Amino acid sequence: MRVLGLDTATSGCSAALWDDGAVTVRRREPMARGQAEALVPLAQAALAEAGCAFDALDRIAVTVGPGAFTGLRIALAAARGFALAAGLPVVGITSFDAIAHGLPEAEREGRTVLVAVDSRRTEPFLQLFRPDLTPFGEPAMLDPAAVPGWLDGLLATETGTGPLLVAGDGAAALRPLLEGRADLHFAAGTGTPDAAVVAALGARREVGLPAQPFYLRPPDVSLPRKTA
Repeated sequence: MRVLGLDTATSGCSAALWDDGAVTVRRREPMARGQAEALVPLAQAALAEAGCAFDALDRIAVTVGPGAFTGLRIALAAARGFALAAGLPVVGITSFDAIAHGLPEAEREGRTVLVAVDSRRTEPFLQLFRPDLTPFGEPAMLDPAAVPGWLDGLLATETGTGPLLVAGDGAAALRPLLEGRADLHFAAGTGTPDAAVVAALGARREVGLPAQPFYLRPPDVSLPRKTA
């Protein structure tokens, strides 16, 4: 099984190849802008380093969001283009899943994981995971002041959740609101999705999300003004 993973959902750009049980090549660059120009050369360089052609792949895996609107469309467009040219299936992976599964096992062991993704607005995108990384509760986009109550409400319905680990590039905004909680930890690292994790998840999941953006909120658009 060879899977090409792609990510431009947040403030990074990455491509990675999963080949028969392991990530063999991983290219990753932090960037808030410019992914449209960087992603395809990055993916081509990763495959060239691995000595793998597009027609030798079995599938494409890509982050579908939530995240930056433009960034999501960049990786999705590339994934669809590669898949169409080579006749490959595309597996969609949420940013929440990619971030949660990218945490080192020693860091998250026995802990409930709250993933917070920067929405580029005041309200972060949120999803809660059990210690075994199965999600519980629906993804949410909340005013930061409402997060502690939302979190308490979800945790009250679940037994054996363990200490709380907060991860993601939106975690810093929650720190002042959650710091008084017992057994609270903030994950190390960038908090952004990694194509290596996306590729690994894509290899294990026969059915993923559709290859279309998972926004959680409507895009910010301005309609043209009507002329007289």
